[in-house]
Amino acid sequence: MIFNSLIPELRTSDFAKSLDFYTKILGFKVEYERKESQFAFLSLGKTQIMIEQNNPEWNTGGLNHPYGRGIHLQITVESINPLLGSLKKSHYPIYVKPFERWYKVKNRLYGLKQFLVKDPEGYLLRFVESLGIKD
Repeated sequence: MIFNSLIPELRTSDFAKSLDFYTKILGFKVEYERKESQFAFLSLGKTQIMIEQNNPEWNTGGLNHPYGRGIHLQITVESINPLLGSLKKSHYPIYVKPFERWYKVKNRLYGLKQFLVKDPEGYLLRFVESLGIKD
């Protein structure tokens, strides 16, 4: 297995609920799991994340729900439509409905179709698909 150079590890207050959300609703694959630690290493395409039941030993301060305040994670996928369909089927709320935006990078515009959803702990996930590049 090849590990990305940056892999976020997200704390959970309810490991089973978070694992179900990531695997059953969003379609992440469990690459490996340490059940005794309530830890899982997950992947979706080239995206890798870890989730773990809150472990106070590594906390740098007090954790209050929602844990994800102040951060959002951008996750690139081939198409956002299957995710939207699964969220709808599961009656899981979308935080920001799908929209398109073109971002200027130097002399080019990069188009993204995207939406945002909060995981059970409040981590904000921004799923994006490419709309191409304009000069």
